Amino acid sequence: MKKTVKDIDVKGKKAIVRVDFNVPMKDGVITDDVRMTAALPTINYLLDNGAAVILMSHLGRPKGQPKAEFSLGPVAEHLKELVDCPVIFAASDSVIDGNVKKQAEELEPGQIMVLENLRFRPEEEKNDPGFAKELASLADIYVNDAFGTAHRAHASTAGVADYLPAVSGFLIEKELKFLGEAVDAPRRPFVAILGGSKVSDKIAVIENLLEKADTVIIGGGMAYTFLKAEGRSIGNSLCEEDRLDLARELEKKAAEKGVNFMLPVDSKLGDRFAEDCATAFADSDSMPEGWMGLDIGPKTIALYTKAVADAGTVLWNGPMGVFEFKAFEDGTRAVAEALAASGAVTVVGGGDSAAAIKKFGLEESISHVSTGGGASLEYLEGKVLPGVAALLDK
Repeated sequence: MKKTVKDIDVKGKKAIVRVDFNVPMKDGVITDDVRMTAALPTINYLLDNGAAVILMSHLGRPKGQPKAEFSLGPVAEHLKELVDCPVIFAASDSVIDGNVKKQAEELEPGQIMVLENLRFRPEEEKNDPGFAKELASLADIYVNDAFGTAHRAHASTAGVADYLPAVSGFLIEKELKFLGEAVDAPRRPFVAILGGSKVSDKIAVIENLLEKADTVIIGGGMAYTFLKAEGRSIGNSLCEEDRLDLARELEKKAAEKGVNFMLPVDSKLGDRFAEDCATAFADSDSMPEGWMGLDIGPKTIALYTKAVADAGTVLWNGPMGVFEFKAFEDGTRAVAEALAASGAVTVVGGGDSAAAIKKFGLEESISHVSTGGGASLEYLEGKVLPGVAALLDK
């Protein structure tokens, strides 16, 4: 267990907080502020308990160079609408300079200062100790509440913890609670649903979950590599030919461990990869040549949703098909709705699955939707996240 802001005295302290304000923008206007609102409980707790708050984040990929389109200025401006206190933007292309240090020194309890985009400095992604020390010099305590970057060992996520007492915010605490309990202490039966296009992206996740889950459900493009490995015809469906042996090994491992390993029994097909393609249905052992599987079929939907309905814990990472195309969203929608309707603890592991939950308006019906795509994936692989490892233990 890691210490949180509640485990230390923050009154009268300056807290430098790593947040994930990497928000989508169009013409300088934020189009989705969910990452900002997710950080508010931690920010408000610090303010309410007498701390001055210095926020730091990256935005986009400026590649170590100051670029106006990646400035956090508009983000600081938007933050003023979300909090009831003064917000100062420390505008400096070098992130920290004499003026920024002076602003930090003068920052009073109940005020917020936002630093410029961390990635304007190449030292950030290199986890440069000098830059980490500069950041630490602005504050008395360090709080990490950016789960989305916790799998990166950067100056602001790991390095700064070498110089200040380091604790988590409420967002990281929540992520670790739900992801950790889902994987390590699940209410059973524990059903893991894995989708997406490639087996190679999910090898470590599948291997880790085969040690823990009662049922592993496979969907999305990667299902066809498993089906071909079983000797089935998959038409023009996506397939990683160099992973067929691995797919057989994973299925064998599942059988040895008594894990129910579920693959699609039918698919919805397209004659090409396009939104306006012709569509058809076929069972998994009779897919015609020239067609490709782009979603799970109705028989599979019935099987998968039944498994979810009977579950105690459901972990979902990866869509069941090309849900961005209206014609091939049914499988992903059905799984999402099954999660929402189940009485299970439901955890959605970021990325495309989180986007699907949002698209279908089901966020309020899921126990936890992770804010970190890459970070949640690495956590599910059983990896140690540098941004979490750097925090103080309870």
